[in-house]
Amino acid sequence: MYTQTNSSQNFIIYKPYGFLSQFTSNDSKQQSKRFLGELHEFPESIMAIGRLDEKSEGLLLLTTDGKMSDYINSQKVDKEYYALVDGAISKEAVEQLQNGVEIGFDGKKYHTKPCKVFRIEDIPNLPARSKKIRDARHGPVSWISITLNEGKFRQVRKMTSAVGFPTLRLVRIRVGNIQLGDMKVGNVKAVDVLNV
Repeated sequence: MYTQTNSSQNFIIYKPYGFLSQFTSNDSKQQSKRFLGELHEFPESIMAIGRLDEKSEGLLLLTTDGKMSDYINSQKVDKEYYALVDGAISKEAVEQLQNGVEIGFDGKKYHTKPCKVFRIEDIPNLPARSKKIRDARHGPVSWISITLNEGKFRQVRKMTSAVGFPTLRLVRIRVGNIQLGDMKVGNVKAVDVLNV
């Protein structure tokens, strides 16, 4: 386990849907994009730990401590997601996800590691998303919890697609011991240390 020094600056945020997990961009192609710098005035040396893609939302940890970032991104720390998937997910599909599935990564095939997956029977108490999502009026949907300790690019989305249930909404709710809890979308909390 890595223990942080007091000199680092750390933040826990609820990344909104539609934001990139970066603070600004000099890329002219990204002028229309939204960045974390809109949410708060962060220190210059801040970095996001384990990014969430533009269409994903939820718990994102930020730090100025590179060693803490490396530790959390390592396979020692679990990350839990709630995924709303298209269709009534079957027991077989859940078991496939638990055992690992084949996805594409960096132009190659990759077999995901076994992980914890279960169907959530009650709709999670999450804030409404800024962009409407197809819901059960247009056919069945299911919520699942998926806990990984690896984090390939768009991994959860690729995994649920691989078993025939594409992800409609993805919210990270936990990193190690740190929970999203009742944070509101766009909330930023400064913390002395990240107790993962």
